[in-house]
Amino acid sequence: MALKIIVSYDDTDNDRDALALGRLLAVPGAELALAYVRHSYGESLEQKQAEELLDRGAASIGAPEMAKHVVVNPATSVGLMGLAEEEGADVIVFGSEYRTAAGTLKPGISAHKLLLGGPAAIAVAPAGLNAKPALGIGTIGLIDEGDPAARETADSLASALGAVVTRHPAGGLDFLVVGSRPESPAGKVTLSARSDYAVEAATYPVLVIPRGTPLSFAGSQAPVA
Repeated sequence: MALKIIVSYDDTDNDRDALALGRLLAVPGAELALAYVRHSYGESLEQKQAEELLDRGAASIGAPEMAKHVVVNPATSVGLMGLAEEEGADVIVFGSEYRTAAGTLKPGISAHKLLLGGPAAIAVAPAGLNAKPALGIGTIGLIDEGDPAARETADSLASALGAVVTRHPAGGLDFLVVGSRPESPAGKVTLSARSDYAVEAATYPVLVIPRGTPLSFAGSQAPVA
């Protein structure tokens, strides 16, 4: 089954970072989509503006025909959760919180809420990612929390990107894959205190995996550094 990735997008710099990360994760055959959550059933102009900003995002990566979703919900996290469940999405991608310093990572409120029981993997991009000329990934860090699904995901992603996997903490990381804590219900994302700290301290993209739910990017296993 094709990997389905939804990028939370509002045409700001931070969400352009999310789009850059979404493109990185969208290996050949994956389905990449943009989503914007409106917070009220307002005027048709608001709907039109939402559609236009998604069109600009799609055009910016040369994919005007990619799937685009405008969701109406008072809470962005709830709207995205419902969309992910409806679409069978595997990953929801976010940019960092507004005013996050370039080169650092800070999940915003909506991302944080989905890191407390969301139904899909959550990826967060560091601020300024979209400004990098090339998103080369050589070393992927791993915090598996005792869940083989996290290791399988890291191996698969490394194989797709030509990278190696190493245990976190380690120097020279370009990406971090994190498993959900052991008490997390199967298929849900929940960070442990240790993993939450690692995410907040990251200066590279982070992907948090639902408990027991590996993501498949490629078939072969990557070498372990």
